[in-house]
Amino acid sequence: MYCHNCGAQLPDDAAFCVKCGASTGLNTTKPAATASTGPVIAPAGVESLKCPSCGAPITPKFGEMVITCEYCGTAVTLGSQGWTNIQKQTMLILKVATVDQVNSIIEPMMDKGLLHRHLHEDSKQEEMSLTYVPYWIVSVSARTSVVATSETAQVAQTATTAALLGVIFGGMGGGGGGGRRGGFGGRRAFEGEFGVSNPFAGILGLKRIRIMLYGMGMGGYGGNRNAQQMDENYNFPVIALKALTDYQPRDYQFDLGERELFDISKLPKGVKILNGDISEDVAKSQAKTLVDQLQSQKAHSKYHMIQSIHTDSDVGDVELLHVPVWFAKFDHKGNKIVLVIDANSGRVINSMGL
Repeated sequence: MYCHNCGAQLPDDAAFCVKCGASTGLNTTKPAATASTGPVIAPAGVESLKCPSCGAPITPKFGEMVITCEYCGTAVTLGSQGWTNIQKQTMLILKVATVDQVNSIIEPMMDKGLLHRHLHEDSKQEEMSLTYVPYWIVSVSARTSVVATSETAQVAQTATTAALLGVIFGGMGGGGGGGRRGGFGGRRAFEGEFGVSNPFAGILGLKRIRIMLYGMGMGGYGGNRNAQQMDENYNFPVIALKALTDYQPRDYQFDLGERELFDISKLPKGVKILNGDISEDVAKSQAKTLVDQLQSQKAHSKYHMIQSIHTDSDVGDVELLHVPVWFAKFDHKGNKIVLVIDANSGRVINSMGL
């Protein structure tokens, strides 16, 4: 293990750092039954507590309620009952570990397209930082019912409607001559400028046409409606920090098959681990809302002319996932560009300003 104060490498059973003398936490008396008997009740106005796993002091900053112990790596959350261990706590291994690796991902993305050529080299880099960010991974099962008009049916319907109206309007021009004059005569008949013998003329004729169209399913409420069902299961990520909600993923899934149990000793030295200030209950509510929005977005991209849509969502298990994230910020002639890179998969979580 390493000293949390000076970073010196120490034996696993060291109670104090041999270099600076700081306590490693192993000499701290652990509460006998804290971790097994339930949560640590937090009194009103509490400013510090002990880690329910190793007994080390925990001093959260204002507003923080998801804390990772810097001694043993245990995550705790402040719920309605006080401080409790987060039972499901996992992490993704860092694979994109260097700035050169990040730039190899960012450069082709920024320079993509004729208008963005040389955008990367013409931009001033303002930030390039690696951080472990906590995400609540919320299991959500969504069932979306969609009533929509199929695009094929709508095209055929439009063509049939146009053909029918052409015949009707053409016939209405019969009293005023053929060709262009006939069409003009039909319009003037609708406007009531003169009478014609055609049964479709005038306001009454217009009503008749509408009745015909609706009866044939061409008034927008005809027989071309289809009921569809979209069922999806998500492990939806909700970022656990209010300060980073601008970077909340909308349609991104982490490679959860790559995750493993959180072990602070496996994290690279010097990489900051962020705490959170969004509770598990709030994350569940946000996940449900965001999944509803995502289902609606997918439905509108898949179906033509949606007439009604409704989503029912069931929220299940929750776990806290620590993700290595690169934040890359650039300035291009006053335009701010921000890229958020998943340092496990190398994929872009968010892009802003491109």
